Amino acid sequence: MKKLLILLMLLLPVLFLPAATFAQQTDSLAYQMQRKKVNGLLTQRTARFNQYFESLDMHTGIFGLQTKKDIRRSNDILMDIVKTDNAVFKELKILLDYRTTVQTEVLGRSQESENRNLSFMNTINKLRSQTEKLQAEAAENNKEVAHFKNLLILAFVLILVLLFLFIRIKSTKAQ
Repeated sequence: MKKLLILLMLLLPVLFLPAATFAQQTDSLAYQMQRKKVNGLLTQRTARFNQYFESLDMHTGIFGLQTKKDIRRSNDILMDIVKTDNAVFKELKILLDYRTTVQTEVLGRSQESENRNLSFMNTINKLRSQTEKLQAEAAENNKEVAHFKNLLILAFVLILVLLFLFIRIKSTKAQ
């Protein structure tokens, strides 16, 4: 019985391991893809900032001054930077939400696993106490059987002695 319980406890995690590792690989893959997306947006933002600084240095006007066109071009680049920043914030929020969701799932799984382990321990303790109770009952039954055997042997010996005496008395009366 104990060997069966131990075997069952050892096999349960092995049975659920492939599903858990597959889910974990899928989760980490999605997380990595989201990180790459955010890093790509940050690279675009850096490139746009470089374009903005180059546009600030451009002076196409008379006497090396900036024209309205130069200022508009710089403002357009700044608007692109703001749009990129908004996209970065949006993707970072998705990434953080994803991370929070994953952490919540992991916490839930660990809580579920802990509850399952506690249930196993309670079941094992219950079975252990039942086993001890049954062993005590078996020992008591063995004592009763031994006592009954002793009584039977004593009764058999007593019957033999009485039979021997009865035969002896009959044989002495017959002589």
